[in-house]
Amino acid sequence: MHGRTRLAESLASSDITIVPGVYDGISARLVEQVGFDTGFLSGAGVSNSRLAQPDMGVLNLTEIAALTKEITDNVDIPIWADADTGYGNAVNTYQTIRRLADSGAAAVMIEDQKWPKRCGHMKGKSVIPFDEACSKVDAAVAASDEHAPELQIMARTDAAGTHGIDEAIRRCNAYADCGADIVFADALLSEEDIRRAAAEVDAHLCVNMGFGIRSRPTTPLIPAPELEAMGVDAVIYPRLITAAATTGMKNALEELKSAVTTTEETERPDLVVDWGYYTDLIGKPEFEAMEERFSTTTEEAAADDD
Repeated sequence: MHGRTRLAESLASSDITIVPGVYDGISARLVEQVGFDTGFLSGAGVSNSRLAQPDMGVLNLTEIAALTKEITDNVDIPIWADADTGYGNAVNTYQTIRRLADSGAAAVMIEDQKWPKRCGHMKGKSVIPFDEACSKVDAAVAASDEHAPELQIMARTDAAGTHGIDEAIRRCNAYADCGADIVFADALLSEEDIRRAAAEVDAHLCVNMGFGIRSRPTTPLIPAPELEAMGVDAVIYPRLITAAATTGMKNALEELKSAVTTTEETERPDLVVDWGYYTDLIGKPEFEAMEERFSTTTEEAAADDD
């Protein structure tokens, strides 16, 4: 079954859809191998990991489209792509959706922040006017309908942090009326706000959680089963893997720094994955099978015998 169809069916089911964030091929492979059904290509994760820069509008469409293609070519799970604000006006948004659909995305998220956008949990963000935001969702939905009908469009609003929960709910419902398949109210400040959004938004609702992120400034961490009971349809964990990877690299490098000053045994298998596991994860057995399949060794040996 096509990934977009699988994702649509997951969202339509009564079970909440769990969406870990990914930022490159190996993180996407891990999400797939552990058994999650989908992954979210986080713009913040890409900005942080590839550029060592904050999520403040430093990425462009070419970069996201290329990475989406690289990831979707190498995993079977459907991938959601973060398209920030659509990289311009409604016309630009239309083209953005086309490009990301061609890159293999199963869902694309656009948001209503002013450019340059910033992480929804940062201070200083602002949103575009209501009518302009709706026109961009209209364009995104049209691009999906005309070029990739099974593509899921997620329309995100950051209005809760700038105008309050009432405006966030109004925008979510308006974006759903425009045809968005999923709506996402970012940076909700309380459990009560999430309950209100789930009750008052007439569409598939997504929220995000900072699982593993200490001192998160806004949305409280709520277990997925509780979110499901509230009526939330999907939850993304965009920062988990980047934070965990940073911790792992920092710990390993600190151990190496210490090890180079001592002659004592320094093996620390607890800090690294097993080599066999790692080579399996990156697909080495598949490459070896292709080498064996297409090898000319036997043919060359036979020619030499002649």
